[in-house]
Amino acid sequence: MTSQYKGFISAYREWDLLDHATEYVLFKQNIGPCLCIDETSLSCGELYTVVTNRADRSGRGNLVAMIRGTKSEEVIKVLEMIHVSKRKTVKEVTLNFSPTMIRTVRTTFPNTTMTNDRFHVQKLFYEAIGELRITYRWMARDLENDEIQRCRELGIEYVPF
Repeated sequence: MTSQYKGFISAYREWDLLDHATEYVLFKQNIGPCLCIDETSLSCGELYTVVTNRADRSGRGNLVAMIRGTKSEEVIKVLEMIHVSKRKTVKEVTLNFSPTMIRTVRTTFPNTTMTNDRFHVQKLFYEAIGELRITYRWMARDLENDEIQRCRELGIEYVPF
């Protein structure tokens, strides 16, 4: 039934993106003023770069491009298939801290503001807080050990804080 649907009913064989769909799909009409670019792994470690329109949250018309790989040269090559006048209408692109993503956005969307996504900012923040906690924990242990040693030398009982 599946092969019958794919082969005959769905018009999959006549799909205009079929010849390059394994490398990229591009929906130029879905571009908008606010985009999001990120990488994802669909299966077996294959990485894809996904560009979505943030303004359209309904799901339909959301995908601008899906490109196999994360190398900036490959992604730029596909995104430059969108006419430069349309690319200049993009005002903001949300992305992670990846240098390849930054290079891609700077090259393909010249008039845009880059915004780091909240997930990566929070991750960095929590990592920094974790490092501070560890540092202060070791400082507290060192102070406690010094106090225990001082109490031993004076021959008095150590009473924790």
